[in-house]
Amino acid sequence: MHGLTAPSDWVRRWSHLVPMGGGVLDVACGQGRHMRWFLERNHPVTGIDKAQEAIESLAQLGEAICADIEAGPWPLPGRRFDCVVVTNYLWRPLLPTILDSVAPGGVLLYETFAQGNESVGRPARADFLLRPGELLQAFGALRVVAYEDGFLDAPARFVQRIAAVREPLAPSGPLRLPLVGTP
Repeated sequence: MHGLTAPSDWVRRWSHLVPMGGGVLDVACGQGRHMRWFLERNHPVTGIDKAQEAIESLAQLGEAICADIEAGPWPLPGRRFDCVVVTNYLWRPLLPTILDSVAPGGVLLYETFAQGNESVGRPARADFLLRPGELLQAFGALRVVAYEDGFLDAPARFVQRIAAVREPLAPSGPLRLPLVGTP
């Protein structure tokens, strides 16, 4: 798979942190590349996007919700997920809602464009580019497992990305994170 049909390398790299069988929310899911990735790994999936045709094509994968999350109400009030995935999307007023959607013991996997991207392509408007450290600030209530802010090739882009977990409600000792590549 290539382009936007393949799951993000960041999401693939950190998806092992998602509890087995845990529900996954894909915000601004587009064509559902991350929904498919997690469904193939036996996770129930929910996707939200404002494009009706995209949502209709995803209905057989799981819960597919057509909603304009920038102009309308959040369609999943009070619901929490074992993983929340956001890629190539930024709407700052939604960041607290995304944080609240991560369940105790759950994971946030977020990757989108950062300042500097205006020098190599689109998006180029500051409204759609993260400021330095913005994901760290927005999701400071979570335990950061990994964070990157920089330039990537193929295609050329500036990104910021975070993998973070919410502490369980009743920890039974230190939070133990599986190492990359372990089952």
